[in-house]
Amino acid sequence: MSFGSIDELERGLAGASYLTDRGLATAVFLALTLEKPLLLEGEAGVGKTEAAKAVASALEAPLIRLQCYEGLDVAHAVYEWNYARQLLHIRAAQEGTVDESELFGREFLIRRPVLEALESADRPVLLIDEIDRADEEFEAFLLEVLSDFQVTIPELGTIHARQRPYVIMTSNRTRELHDALQRCCLYHWIGHPSVAREIEIVELRVPQVPTRLAEQAARFAAELRALDLQKPPGVAETIDWAHALTALGQQELDVENVQATLGSLLKYHEDLLAIRDEALAGLVSSSRG
Repeated sequence: MSFGSIDELERGLAGASYLTDRGLATAVFLALTLEKPLLLEGEAGVGKTEAAKAVASALEAPLIRLQCYEGLDVAHAVYEWNYARQLLHIRAAQEGTVDESELFGREFLIRRPVLEALESADRPVLLIDEIDRADEEFEAFLLEVLSDFQVTIPELGTIHARQRPYVIMTSNRTRELHDALQRCCLYHWIGHPSVAREIEIVELRVPQVPTRLAEQAARFAAELRALDLQKPPGVAETIDWAHALTALGQQELDVENVQATLGSLLKYHEDLLAIRDEALAGLVSSSRG
């Protein structure tokens, strides 16, 4: 499946329960059309990962996700050999000789996300999530993969992509990425949405939420982002909070139900301590309009 226009793409993403602005829709459309990796940066919880999931859903394509972390290496990202199975094969063949080519055949190869994406029969969306958490060494290796869409396995040779996967990378910008990696990608920054758009997102993702509650929750979250908190809430936290309030049967915000459910919105103890008593009452009053 492909999209003939940005409007068509926006409708496809909306059908996957993802509301996008024109800038992001344009960046995604160009990435798909030009077959270039797309780098999405922004604070945690603004919808970068969800955007990739929605793109895969709208394309009706398989989503292959590589979650990055410190210490990520080729064995966990691309491939590794099934040593246990190789050992069993050696023991089974003890009566005769075992040729090295037998031990390093494809039947002993464990495909990790990158190799799985390159060899996928159906063109997938490869989500490389939180690339800023990986080491610079892996970033350099990834640049080689994204430049030629191939990997070299010493025992098997160079493996080329059956067809180029759509690549979406996300970054929370905990560190700067290398210029070379950024140059090979299209780039888009995802910021926090306006209050009006956040209300629409909450109502889309939490269909049973009362309209007044959705409006107040979005305004309350926006008020928190204006404060000096260690971790301001993202859209993901607003959605979780709306789910929690709706599950409790709330129709609108009050000090009591906000105090009881604030852990769905704020994730640091220091932030919870900062939003209490008069500060909490003032924010609830403001969000109620």
